[in-house]
Amino acid sequence: MELKNANEVVKKFRNYVVQQSRSNLSRLGRNNTNSLYNSIKGTILHEKNYYLVGFQMMDYGKFVDQGVKGAFPALVNGFQKAPKSPYRFTNKMPPRKPLIDWAKQKGIRLRDKDGKFKKGGYNTLGFLLQRSIYAQGIKPSLFFTRPFERGFKKYIETDLFKAFGDDIEGLIDFNLKKV
Repeated sequence: MELKNANEVVKKFRNYVVQQSRSNLSRLGRNNTNSLYNSIKGTILHEKNYYLVGFQMMDYGKFVDQGVKGAFPALVNGFQKAPKSPYRFTNKMPPRKPLIDWAKQKGIRLRDKDGKFKKGGYNTLGFLLQRSIYAQGIKPSLFFTRPFERGFKKYIETDLFKAFGDDIEGLIDFNLKKV
């Protein structure tokens, strides 16, 4: 006999985490190309005595979620955007090309104090963004961490135990009817 109730709870947990993570990306404005959004997936491995729920996404998703410590915050305003992040910039700046593409997509251009367009193209803007990100880091978005923790509390810590109990009760009833 299959553990139907437990299977349903684990599926709800997986679906909740994937759906909420994708929603958070969109809500936070971190969904420019949809590549990270589309890469978020969840899989369930069920063996006799356990469930294993795994989540996949593009590699850079962990940096967007957890943030990245800046290498030299004093270079730009002295502000560390991700002081508790496990990731950090050391001697390499982030790649410039994606930053240039992002600025073009958003229509961002250099301006002076008066708001007039300034000399300097997207390559200059890409360098300034690159240097700022390298110095201050990337602020954590927790687009995945929060739904995972909420889903775990909502489905695994509460509903799963009740579902197992219902399944075991059903299994006992099934076996008693056979006798």
